[in-house]
Amino acid sequence: MSKFRMYIDETGNSDLKRVDGPNQRFLSLTGVIIDVEHVQSNVYPEMERLKSRYFGSHPDDPAIFHRKELVNRAPPFENLQDPLIEREFSLDLLGCLRDWEYAVVTACLDKKNYMATYGALERDPYNYCMTILMERFVEWTRIRNAAGDVMAESRGRREDKRLKAAFADLRRHGTTRMAPDAFQSSLTSKDIKIKTKAANVSGLQIADMLAHPSRNEILNENGLFERTPSRFAEQIIAILKTKYGRDETGAYMKEFL
Repeated sequence: MSKFRMYIDETGNSDLKRVDGPNQRFLSLTGVIIDVEHVQSNVYPEMERLKSRYFGSHPDDPAIFHRKELVNRAPPFENLQDPLIEREFSLDLLGCLRDWEYAVVTACLDKKNYMATYGALERDPYNYCMTILMERFVEWTRIRNAAGDVMAESRGRREDKRLKAAFADLRRHGTTRMAPDAFQSSLTSKDIKIKTKAANVSGLQIADMLAHPSRNEILNENGLFERTPSRFAEQIIAILKTKYGRDETGAYMKEFL
């Protein structure tokens, strides 16, 4: 049985008091599902070669791909200020994102509507989106007779503690849409793995680069984001459309909540 890992990153924030503008109003979680053997044999070494070639990354001080720093050409990615290097790097990165084998699931939450619907009964928005991703991950692995675990990027000691508790509760009690035995049979670990950005986890770096474009694509589909994407963002979105997981009906595993 193949073992997969879902790497999770978010765009936006879970503060229900901050709902003005698309970066505040919408919280989006994106999960990238990859066979752990594929990570070891392909994704990790190829990603590190990219870093070494363009940014002089060294194992003792590795560059960590972070979308915001890449877009802003901030250290350690200042080489991207050279248009030729930026073009060559973008082509190589897009090629990797196109060739690596993975599936994407995204849950995008409108916090404004969420509060209007549930009021004082609302759950933690991050954990709510996480629940949707977990249901999708279990469904995805079940269709393939596979199993796996989950890794998220650290958001702080208090937030990480709450996430671990929510994950354990999900596995123990299930959800209104999925029984606990479905989670227990698909998840190979009782605990969610949490790593910091400095840990240089390649799957988390892919999730970081795809989370923002995935959110914007969902908002565009729902007429809630009018900004014209850059050419590079359009190319990322085109790749995403070939990578979204599908359920048994063939529908994309991306949800606007």
